[in-house]
Amino acid sequence: MSVILKAENISKQYRLGTVGTGTISDDLKRWWYNIRGLEDPFLKVGAINDRSIMAVEDYVWALRDINFEVKQGEVLGIIGKNGAGKSTLLKILSRVTSPTTGSIKTRGRIASLLEVGTGFHGELTGRENIFMNGAILGMTKNEIRSKLDEIIDFSGCEMYIDTPVKRYSSGMTVRLGFAVAAHLEPEILVVDEVLAVGDVDFQKKAIGKMHNLSHGEGRTVLFVSHNMASVKTLCNRGLVLENGCSAFVGNTENAISYYLKGENIKGNLKEFGEEFNRDSFHIIRMYLQNTSNTYQDVLLEDKDIELVTELNIKITDASRYHITYHLHNEMGEAMFSFSNSKSGEILREGKNKVTCFFPESYFQAGQYFLSFFIIKDRRDAVFMEKDILSFTIVNASREIGVYMGTEPGYIKPTFNWEIQ
Repeated sequence: MSVILKAENISKQYRLGTVGTGTISDDLKRWWYNIRGLEDPFLKVGAINDRSIMAVEDYVWALRDINFEVKQGEVLGIIGKNGAGKSTLLKILSRVTSPTTGSIKTRGRIASLLEVGTGFHGELTGRENIFMNGAILGMTKNEIRSKLDEIIDFSGCEMYIDTPVKRYSSGMTVRLGFAVAAHLEPEILVVDEVLAVGDVDFQKKAIGKMHNLSHGEGRTVLFVSHNMASVKTLCNRGLVLENGCSAFVGNTENAISYYLKGENIKGNLKEFGEEFNRDSFHIIRMYLQNTSNTYQDVLLEDKDIELVTELNIKITDASRYHITYHLHNEMGEAMFSFSNSKSGEILREGKNKVTCFFPESYFQAGQYFLSFFIIKDRRDAVFMEKDILSFTIVNASREIGVYMGTEPGYIKPTFNWEIQ
């Protein structure tokens, strides 16, 4: 497949608090450099796009040196925290604003749905807004007229189509706006987080439409969402933005795992200081590793995995305690719980190193989260900590041509078989 969109060194700088440089002399300086073909003198300064810290510079880089390319028919999911630069990037790709540095190369028509009600006039009816919005997106009047019934039917707003849009709910406005953009038949469709406003039925319909555009008609979709299930269902590849920079570009599952892993987890080990030190116990550390490796190595799916918990029990009747884990997948869905209570191995006074063994090829590749409990007398939870540890399991190397995708589900149980 040929490359239909290429972003090279895209950066966008904004001034904090005011429009322009803030002074006439600075504005004139920027103008004078521009007409002489010189670099903007204010590009040499600028803070990182981190909304959680106090600004110390007058300028901020909303985006910094973004590079990626999208092939025809691909669906690229753009994910990241609020303020990471996702909407700014889409506005640049849609030519709503221009980059401070860098260039965008595209082939074909771009249709974008960036904000609720973009390009709609509240005093005009839904039908009139279809014609106006379609014209803004580049459709001719005959094109709009030929697809009018399809657009109205897809939007589900037929009863209110001759009612002024100012009386529409935000969800109805999104329905109508997406219906127009989707029927433009663009080579590239850009969709921001607006689908979150619609109801479940419309989200399914919209995702189905985008899937048909990409797989059935070979069109390209750029999709921004905080709904990881939608991203995983729809997208072929993922781009993760952090503080205005490109943190990861790759297949969707790895991109989601990178995004959900967060910034505070280092490797497969988590050590605890005094925060989990109680009168009766002290949780020291927890880690995972392949049996033949250490916790510093990548966890491989085709090798045995050990979950190790080190804790100190400070009471003499330690056998009254047992530990339980709850395992969740990257979507926050509960997988299963497991415990040492029925294993015959009991806790003892003093330091305990508790190891649980998972057989090889038990887990699928992906991101997982462990919650941890200490149970007393099989009924009272004396300690509980949600998502105490996160770990990522990666695909083991496979021979080319055997199987290159991910099998459905999250675990791969082995069963006994009999053929007679």
